[in-house]
Amino acid sequence: MPQDRSRHIVITGASAGAGRAAAIAFGKRGCRVTLLARGRAGLSGARGDVEKAGGVALSIPTDVADAEAIEAAAEQAEREFGPIDVWINNAMATIFSPFSEVTVDEFRRVTEVTYLGQVYGTMSALKRMRQMNRGTIVNVGSALAYHGLPLQAAYCGAKFAVRGFTESIRSELIRERSRVRMSFVVLPALDTPQFDWARNRLSDQPRPVAPVHEPEVAAAAILRAADFAPRELVVGASSFEVMAGSAVAPGYLDRKLADLGWSGQFSGEPAMDHEGNLFEAADEEKDYGTRGRFGDEARPSAHILAAGTARRLIAATVPAALAFAVTALLRRRSH
Repeated sequence: MPQDRSRHIVITGASAGAGRAAAIAFGKRGCRVTLLARGRAGLSGARGDVEKAGGVALSIPTDVADAEAIEAAAEQAEREFGPIDVWINNAMATIFSPFSEVTVDEFRRVTEVTYLGQVYGTMSALKRMRQMNRGTIVNVGSALAYHGLPLQAAYCGAKFAVRGFTESIRSELIRERSRVRMSFVVLPALDTPQFDWARNRLSDQPRPVAPVHEPEVAAAAILRAADFAPRELVVGASSFEVMAGSAVAPGYLDRKLADLGWSGQFSGEPAMDHEGNLFEAADEEKDYGTRGRFGDEARPSAHILAAGTARRLIAATVPAALAFAVTALLRRRSH
């Protein structure tokens, strides 16, 4: 594992979940870690975790949907910890609801946090990294950036947008012959506190669609992206399956998710009576920590594939999938 004790890492959405797990992992390396999030209790807890792990931490309460707030946070981070070496755009927000019940303001807010938060973070990071002609930006994505899941239309749309945005900026940097690098991480379902604090209109408390992984799985991928800046990292067999299904049999995947993707988000537990953290921090006095309620089933590890390897594997499945489809069609016609 590379030792990068001199590196300055900025992480958005660092107060809980995957962002906090990544912050702790960088802390174990002795890095200087700037933590950006809204919840003050969570930020304080994350700062303590990073310092306990061996790093140095700076926490800055920040709403990533506010471009001026992100820029101010970047200025403060640079002033206190020096040039930014790695910027990780991880903050997200979602609402569990049929699209027909989502309001305009709710859809806009999910988009502002989950998509525009990454845009604004990239703007502030590039403003500094271009001057140095070095640095790495890691945009945290999801398998849902490749195929949408019912009941989370706003979140899925935002993750698709992040992927397209990342590809566009990467091409611009290549044309400039810049040494600034961009990486996109495709995450599977994680056991994080978001399922306790997200805005919810389901009859049940929401849950991640199985299989579920521990947030440290995401942290390991984020560290790899920060170290080596691969174009894209695909985390977990389930992420690969979504990518493959969307490429080879998108209609089948639509139908599968209409059933299992819908029911798989209902936990069987009565929905909590709260509005969630969509517009305000979930609870300024509560530190939610890194993990959620699904530790009994969460997997502690996952395969991590470079995107090129994943796509070669997908390409290898296409002939077999086509042969299966043609055979099935001929059988139907023969009866």
